Amino acid sequence: MRAVVIGSGAWGTTFAQVLADAGNDVVVWTTQEAVAEEINTRHTNGRHLPDGTVLPETLAASTDLARLLPTAEVVVVALPSQVVRDVLTPYAGLVAPEAVVVSLMKGVELSTLEVMSQVLMEIWDLAPERMAVVSGPNLAGEIARREPTTTVVACRDDAVAHRIAEAIATPYFRVFTSTDVIGLEIGGAVKNVIALAVGIAEGMGYGYNMVASIMTRGLSEGTRIGLAIGAERETFLGLAGVGDLVATCSSPSSRNHRLGSYIGKGLTLAEAVEATGATAEGAKSCRPILELARRHGVKASVIAAVVAVVHEGRDPAQVVRELHARPPRAED
Repeated sequence: MRAVVIGSGAWGTTFAQVLADAGNDVVVWTTQEAVAEEINTRHTNGRHLPDGTVLPETLAASTDLARLLPTAEVVVVALPSQVVRDVLTPYAGLVAPEAVVVSLMKGVELSTLEVMSQVLMEIWDLAPERMAVVSGPNLAGEIARREPTTTVVACRDDAVAHRIAEAIATPYFRVFTSTDVIGLEIGGAVKNVIALAVGIAEGMGYGYNMVASIMTRGLSEGTRIGLAIGAERETFLGLAGVGDLVATCSSPSSRNHRLGSYIGKGLTLAEAVEATGATAEGAKSCRPILELARRHGVKASVIAAVVAVVHEGRDPAQVVRELHARPPRAED
C-alpha cells in the first residue's frame, strides 16, 4: 500500500516506521530539506528520535507534498493540531478519490472546537468512510524501539478500519478496531490535559493519592464530554481511553507530563515549553476542550484547573486548595 505520512515529528516518523515494517511503500513529508536528506541517506531522524533509532531503508522522505498526495492510498496526518487547517487547506483536491485519511492527532481546534477528523473532512471534503483515527497507549520512543504495544483504529466504516488495521499490524504493533471515531479523539485530546495536571501535581511534590485522584476524575470528565457529543462509553474504558491516559500520565517521556512537572516546579508556560523542547498538545487544547465541555453543560473541574494554571497564571497551590474546599457530592 502506498502511504504518505504528513509530519516528521517523533510520532509521525515512528508511525512511518510501523507502516514500513508492515510492508508498505512509505514516504514522510517534511518542510525541512535537512530532515528529508537525513532520513533518505542515514535512515535516522536525530532531532525527534535522538536515541539512535535506525529507520527502515525502505522509508523515504520528501518536501514535495503536492507530488505525493495524488498517488497515495493512505494519507496519515501527524501535525500539531492548531496548524492543520492552515498547512493542509492549500492541498485540497489533491488527495486521491479512493484514499483513506488517517489522523494521529489528539487535539481540539481552538477557533472551531472541532476535533481533527472534523477539520480534515471539512477542508479536504472527505466522506466519513474515508476518515480514520488511530489512538492508544502509543508513546513514540518505545514504539520506535519496536517495543510491543497496542492501538485502536476507528472509522465509521468498519471494513475500512479493518483494512487500515491490517496495513499497520506488525509483530510489535497489535491493532484493534472501532467505529467510535469521536470517542477515540476526545479520549486522546483530554488525556493530554490530564497528563498536564498530573505533571503539575508531581512537580509540586504531591504523591500517588493525588495522581490517582486526578487520573480518575480526568477520565470521568473526558467520558462525560465524549458522551455529550455522541461517543460510546466503552471507548473510554478501553485502550484509547484509560489505556492511553495511564501511559501518558505515568511516563516521564510524555511531553505533556514533562511540561506539567516544570510548571508545578514554578516555571512559567514559556519557560516550561522551552525546557520540554517539544510540542505538548495539552497546553494548546485545554482551552477549547474546556469550552467544548461548557457548551454541552459538562462540569470539568480538572480541565478548568489546568486552564487556570497554564493560561491564567493562577497559583497551582491555591487552585488545589479551592478544589478541595468544595462541598461533598455524589461521585459521577
